[in-house]
Formats: sequence, C-alpha cells, structure tokens
Amino acid sequence: MLRFVLCGLMAAWGGPALADALGSLNAFVREARTGSAEFTQTVTSPDGAKRRSSSGTFEFSRPNRFRFSYTKPFEQLIVADGQRLWIFDPDLNQVVSRKQSTALAATPAALLAGAQLDRDFTLSNDATRDGIEWVKAVPKQGDGGFESLRIGFRNGELAGVEILDNLGQRSVLQFKAVRLNVALPADRMVFAVPKGADVIQQ
Repeated sequence: MLRFVLCGLMAAWGGPALADALGSLNAFVREARTGSAEFTQTVTSPDGAKRRSSSGTFEFSRPNRFRFSYTKPFEQLIVADGQRLWIFDPDLNQVVSRKQSTALAATPAALLAGAQLDRDFTLSNDATRDGIEWVKAVPKQGDGGFESLRIGFRNGELAGVEILDNLGQRSVLQFKAVRLNVALPADRMVFAVPKGADVIQQ
C-alpha cells in the first residue's frame, strides 16, 4: 500500500498562484504534462513512536506514466508505463507486475495517473496553517488503503503532502529541485526486467 501512496502524492506539485489550494491543485492537473523532483518521505506510526525515512527521485509524464526511484535507505524502483505497474526490488532481484488500471484505481496514485478528480475523490479546501493552504482529498471508494490525503500550498507552490492511511499511519513527503513541463527521455517510463529476476504477475 505504501508504494501507491508515495506514487500518488506527486499529483500535488504546484501550479500557478490562484485564490486557494484547490485552485492550485486543479491547475496542476490541467497544465503540468511532465515533471521531475527529488523527494524525502517520513512515515510515522499511529502512536507517533516510530519514524522511518526514505528518499529518491521522481519523474512523471501524463497520461498514466511515472517513475519512482528510491535510493536510501534501500533501493527500489517503481515504473508505471501506461499499461502495467512494475515494482523492482534489487536486493531480492524480484519484480512484481500488476495491471495499472487495477493497481491504481481509487488510490492516491490515481491523481498522478490522470484520473478524474471529482469522480474518484471528494476535494475541499482545508484549514490554513502557518501560512500554508491545504486541500483535503477523501476517496469516494473505501478500498484504496488510505483515509485521507492533504496537499499544502504556499503562494500556489507545493509546500507539503500528508497521507493518513486506514491503520492510522501518517506519511509526509517533502520535495526539492522540482521542475515541471521538462523534456524526459521516452525510455524513462519503460521497464526492462533485469536478467535473472523473478517476475510475479498479479
């Protein structure tokens, strides 16, 4: 579930400055065709006692294609090529492949993958805290593995993303070196199964 949460959050990257956070989110979905960034993710347990962090790079190309490359503390690669979602664990030399339309349905990743926001999510402007305006996104279906997603903007630029899953675990992503509408090589969104890797089709 966590990998889908992480993928989907990138749909929040900042659009032009508008009247509110929901307007900024809608502008991003409408106008950003490609993008890349570095990310850091922190996951906190429901009781707040345990925290773990990871980091890496992210790229997307609409419609329906993206690439997450985790580098720390462990390597993992997630690629959506428009048809299938590929998840590669180098330590296990194992690949999991799922039909993309099924894997991303009603999840935060559906935001990035080009889903109709009003169809899959109930969106609303949330409270403003510390100068950051927040959008709250609640899935209309309850099988996406998360309870709610909050996307924060400051002056139309992405300031933070928070996800609360169905078990009370909270994930926070921070981004830097964000670039939108940049040229990306087509093969960045293509996954080639490494030699000798075990492939699990789901």
